[in-house]
Amino acid sequence: MEAKSRSKGCFGWFLALVILAIVVGAIVYTVKKKTGHSDKPAPVPGPPGAIDQKYASALKIALQFFDIQKSGKLVDNKISWRGDSALKDGSQAQLDLSKGMYDAGDHMKFGFPMAYTATVLSWAILEYGDQMEAVDQLKHAQASLKWITDYLINAHPSENVLYIQVGDPESDHKCWDRPEAMTEERPLTQINTTCPGTEVAAETAAAMASASLVFKTSDPAYSTKLLKHAKQLFNFADKYQGSYSENIPEVQTYYNSTGFHDELLWAASWLYHATDDDSYLQYVIGQNGEDYANFGSPTWFSWDNKLAGTQVLLSRLILFKAKDISNSYSSGLQNYKKTAEAVMCGLLPHSPTATKSRTDNGLIWISEWNALQHPVASAFLAILYSDYMLTSQTAKLNCDSDSFTPADLRKFAKSQADYVLGKNPMKMSYLVGYGDKFPQYVHHRGASIPADSKSSCKDGFRWLESSDPNPNVATGALVGGPFLNETFIDSRNNSQQVEPSTYNSAVIVGLLSGLVTTSSAVNSFT
Repeated sequence: MEAKSRSKGCFGWFLALVILAIVVGAIVYTVKKKTGHSDKPAPVPGPPGAIDQKYASALKIALQFFDIQKSGKLVDNKISWRGDSALKDGSQAQLDLSKGMYDAGDHMKFGFPMAYTATVLSWAILEYGDQMEAVDQLKHAQASLKWITDYLINAHPSENVLYIQVGDPESDHKCWDRPEAMTEERPLTQINTTCPGTEVAAETAAAMASASLVFKTSDPAYSTKLLKHAKQLFNFADKYQGSYSENIPEVQTYYNSTGFHDELLWAASWLYHATDDDSYLQYVIGQNGEDYANFGSPTWFSWDNKLAGTQVLLSRLILFKAKDISNSYSSGLQNYKKTAEAVMCGLLPHSPTATKSRTDNGLIWISEWNALQHPVASAFLAILYSDYMLTSQTAKLNCDSDSFTPADLRKFAKSQADYVLGKNPMKMSYLVGYGDKFPQYVHHRGASIPADSKSSCKDGFRWLESSDPNPNVATGALVGGPFLNETFIDSRNNSQQVEPSTYNSAVIVGLLSGLVTTSSAVNSFT
């Protein structure tokens, strides 16, 4: 009995020690998690590294949608079911507005989202041109951008006049026909000094300024022309302030603007990068920044709200310690960087300040209409910020009591991309043409009508109502995406979920370009 009792006592002490060790280990783990990851920064990536074939394939596919959306006389056309269209656009004003891109599944040219498409595509090329080049997609991206900027140049015939729309959406939507067979009227809409549209003028200025950097080396004369237009448009936007949604109420049904101050800050930020002119930097960090930058309050990056994009773009000036930035500007720029960090903390799923606006499977979800725009745009910003941190040797991002690394941001960005490419409850790729299962009934006129069809405006609706899959694959289209419960109805009449857009293409191209391989970020665009 006595020996047995001693044995039991020894075992009890051993058990107590084991439990103590577990408790201590848990405390150490918790403290480590609370204090974040190692303070030692990850190595700076070198030239483009190993190619991730999944993202390389997806990038090549995504860029093809820009070819599908082209208006005008097509050069070196690789889309068998597309041909020349809208060749007389702008003729009533003695302008050539035949180029540009159709907005979505219709035949409208809306200047506001088209200019945003060009700005984001420019940004992607400037940050990830070497990675695009590594998978032979840089020239394709540049050509797509130039197709838009050629149009934007022609749409700005004088300093204070900008044509912002070709086509009448009401009559356009009463037709279901191929762009090559359009017969409906194509009226023009402009903004000017008596009818200003600050957000459109400023976004177009941002597009011109960012594109001027893209072509600065390869086509200096074209770059100079773009920059001249950018400066004029910014001056026009700032001097004659007024919302295009208020001055042209009919646009509210389609691309209603919630304000124009974000576009002014966005455009000034791009003009600073393009010119190194301090007046543009003063514009964003002075009273305009205090009044309109929404410091400390994260927002969602989209065609309507550019604040998060501006905050990330200006953060690179602080992170890379731009040589010409004086101390007097640093504190103002820090406000943008802190807000960009708040945006990143909201995106990271394990952050104390993580947004609850996501599906059960982790997709950022903000809007029932075109749900994928926000998660893909957010992931694009996250991969950018991750690369800024890596290149600048910034080891961690503090989110309240916790901290995260560039690798955490990259992991989040990949999760959104992978969801789009098929890692979702529907087991479907929302990028048309990628994978074995993708939408077959894309809400897109050209894709839904056989190329040899003689259908006109009205009788073409039989193709909208058809139960057959689209005869033409809208390769590269990023459709609207799932509902909050992660269901998806592949029906041509379900435009909420199956209509693609060019601005969706811009953000997915940016995201995939950042994921296709690794590379250090450029310290300056010039």
